[in-house]
Amino acid sequence: MVTLIEYYKTFLIYTMKKIFLLLIVFFTCFQVSAEDRKTIRVSTDNTDLILKVAPNGRLYQSYLGSKLLNEQDIVSLPSASGGDASANGWEVYAGSGAEDYFEPAVAITHNDGNPCTILRYVSSESKAVDGGTETIIRLRDDQYPVDVTLYYIAYPKEDVIKTWSEISHQEKKPVMLSRYSSTMLYFSAEKYFLTEFSSDWAKEVQMSTQELQFGKKILDTKLGSRAAMFVQPFFELGFDRPANEHQGDVLLGTIGWTGNFRFTFEVDNEGNLRVIPAINPYASYYELAPKDVFKTPEFIFTLSKEGTGKASRNIHAWARNYQLKDGKGDRMTLLNNWENTGFKFDEKVLVELMKEAKHLGVDMFLLDDGWFGKRDDDCSGLGDWFVNEQKLKGGLGTLVQKVKALGMRFGIWFEPEMVSEDSDLYRTHPEWAIQIPGRKPMRGRYQLLLDLSNPDVQDYLYERISDILNSADISYVKWDMNRSISDWYTALLPANRQGELPHRYVLGVYALLERLTSAFPEVLFEGCSGGGGRFDAGMLYYCPQIWCSDDTDAYERTIIQYGTSFFYPISAVGSHVSVVPNHQTGRVTPIETRAVTAMAGSFGYELDLNLLSDEEKESVTKQIQQFKEYGSLIHNGTYYRLSNPLEDAYALWAFVSEDKKEVLVQGMIFRTEANMVRHCVPLRGLDAETVYRTKDGAAYTGDTLMHAGVLLPKSWGDYYPVSMHFISE
Repeated sequence: MVTLIEYYKTFLIYTMKKIFLLLIVFFTCFQVSAEDRKTIRVSTDNTDLILKVAPNGRLYQSYLGSKLLNEQDIVSLPSASGGDASANGWEVYAGSGAEDYFEPAVAITHNDGNPCTILRYVSSESKAVDGGTETIIRLRDDQYPVDVTLYYIAYPKEDVIKTWSEISHQEKKPVMLSRYSSTMLYFSAEKYFLTEFSSDWAKEVQMSTQELQFGKKILDTKLGSRAAMFVQPFFELGFDRPANEHQGDVLLGTIGWTGNFRFTFEVDNEGNLRVIPAINPYASYYELAPKDVFKTPEFIFTLSKEGTGKASRNIHAWARNYQLKDGKGDRMTLLNNWENTGFKFDEKVLVELMKEAKHLGVDMFLLDDGWFGKRDDDCSGLGDWFVNEQKLKGGLGTLVQKVKALGMRFGIWFEPEMVSEDSDLYRTHPEWAIQIPGRKPMRGRYQLLLDLSNPDVQDYLYERISDILNSADISYVKWDMNRSISDWYTALLPANRQGELPHRYVLGVYALLERLTSAFPEVLFEGCSGGGGRFDAGMLYYCPQIWCSDDTDAYERTIIQYGTSFFYPISAVGSHVSVVPNHQTGRVTPIETRAVTAMAGSFGYELDLNLLSDEEKESVTKQIQQFKEYGSLIHNGTYYRLSNPLEDAYALWAFVSEDKKEVLVQGMIFRTEANMVRHCVPLRGLDAETVYRTKDGAAYTGDTLMHAGVLLPKSWGDYYPVSMHFISE
């Protein structure tokens, strides 16, 4: 039986709740009333994103396209497509459960079980940041204490916009997130053509284009912390027609997330397209505690009216200027010992390799797998990051001293996220491995994964890697990650929160890398993940160089590197000369051709120097000298794709210096035929009035080179190399 005191207590609590909600409604309505037609403009030098607050208090996208010149036109733009509150309104961050029947940006189940979220505009502000302007927009549900803050950073010169969102609440208990997108973008065109960059091991960034029809097209991955085997985390959209290299309207977009992601492309009943980049919500429900903040990954995009070439150059410039820690740094040529020795080496063997590498002009020696623990094969030792002094007497310090005495630098291989069951670490901490209790774990490459969401695991790895890096003068870390994540389970979370592990794992990887890159700022970290498994903008922040693919066949690399070039700067692409016949394809290509292909990247060698002929060793020396001559132009110049190797009989690309006084054209002619037609290929990005001269003395104006083109050399044999250097008078 309820007492009078309990009744009044309940009534008081109920009344206070109502007053609180009315205050929220009043505050929100006051904001909208004061700024009824509030217009928010996010601008670069060539692009406008216009957002408007409608009379219903909600935020809609009014426009996304070429920059508008008339301020009055911007103010008078409509606030939404199809009406301010219709099911087809272009709401900037649509919640689930309301009148919008299409894919939402955010889905929240509240404490009372209600799955509906409607966000209304509260306030906005803009401020200057490095390279651009940041716009911050605050939204709030008027029925529940849920807040979403939208962030946009516009980089005017690079014509790039970066955007993400933050979700928080003040409900009494945790809420459940089942969707959490970075942003939503809307487009209206006659047709939409999506190019995806599908992937597999040694077959990364394979491009295919399709027209989007009514309904949803989803690109995603569920591999945990890798993208290879599904699709790379970037896409291309052509409007009205398939995207073209040099003309047409195109959008390039990529997400900064080293984990499960999902791109949703939904064409509605009126022919409009909404694009939703997000963390993949598959098996990833997230319990968000009161006052905690869930930050979504950054989505980076650019719009171009001059085709994909211009869009790629926008992304390259942005990445070099703001994302890569050494976006304009030089790259060292290196020799990796793996193809020479595998696991079977000692100090004497390594020193002999170093001497030969130094003789040929290599800058750095990279010691690969097998230097630690009991590691004589793939089945043991991972996790025991202690120097194996049976192989390396005196530890790394003695070996590195000998490297430095030769005038070279030293790099080392780690696979920190992995653990072998035959290891001291696993025997001591089996609970640190990701595996489902009571089930036999799925092994990949005879190894399990460490639970990087566990702070104890992060601390252990930080201490072990730091000890190694402090033990000797180490300039380079090759950070490998050779299997996908399975058996999702963590001992740190209760049963109803296991879906948080995919998200928390990636944050753990970032936390560890943040500590290490901050503690060792002079060390270059390379993100190697069985090739292009971690080629994403999130990992590039910590690892400004990525091993592009385990496929080192020069011909196939032209296709892989062609696809990669749509988004990532050349300096970020790890590419090396390897042995022939190639150990993946059996193909034989000239060593000069292998070098030209590898120069469109970081450049190095993955082969046994002892097997090279004297003539090949002389070629290696010349190649290294050439790379050192052109390296700054290659890595800091403007990159132009001059052909499509998927369609043309040759692969050709060019690097143009910022002042347009120098250009390097490189590539490969795939086949040689009797009485073969020689192609003229127009160059791009030159100064029309400038006279450019080759090393043999021939001179051409930029206008001639861009219109009449350059005549490709007469080839002899298949996979013939092309390399032409022009410099202004």
